[in-house]
Amino acid sequence: MKTLASPKAPLPVPESDHLTERSRRARAEPMSVLPLGDGLYEVESASERTYLVDLEAGRCTCPDHVFRGVRCKHVRRIAIEITAGRTPPPGEIAVPCRDCGETTFVDEDTHEPYYCEQHILQSGDTATDRETGARLTVVDVSEYRADAVRVRATDDTVAQYETNAAYDPDVPVVAAIYPHASVKPNGVVPSSLTVYAFPRTRLEAVSGSNRSP
Repeated sequence: MKTLASPKAPLPVPESDHLTERSRRARAEPMSVLPLGDGLYEVESASERTYLVDLEAGRCTCPDHVFRGVRCKHVRRIAIEITAGRTPPPGEIAVPCRDCGETTFVDEDTHEPYYCEQHILQSGDTATDRETGARLTVVDVSEYRADAVRVRATDDTVAQYETNAAYDPDVPVVAAIYPHASVKPNGVVPSSLTVYAFPRTRLEAVSGSNRSP
């Protein structure tokens, strides 16, 4: 009598193949990533299911992580988006630059106004006065608010000064000089040049001005 061989059970797929497949799906599948702050992200998959990811802890609310305990495609996708510069990493938020409107990443505890790397003012930079269009050289960017620093010639604060009425009172004060001159970072300001104080939002950075590479 001929004995029929029993059908072979399918071989288990190696775990490495599962990992490769998750990585492929993380890159290829349509997903939207929304940073929530505190290292949390919301991921909406192509199936319109939404999952919450704690990136720093490597946790996700999807079944693949909850029941298998693996690094799922949602966690992988967030890592891909961060590496590509499309999503802020934990501890940072995505905001529009006050000067150019481009999205930039800043620390979560940074206060408005927000600026990208190209438009952050530093000592020695060139800036434009939004009121007059004149160019100035930045001498200092202080930590004091415009509503806390008084103008020497009056009893008003920088925020209360007549020409500054339209600008944010709670932003840092920037000290600058007329006419436009070259002042190195931390350099000495000639005594013949008068230093003026402005609310930060009144000055627009001139991209790449006087800044060392």
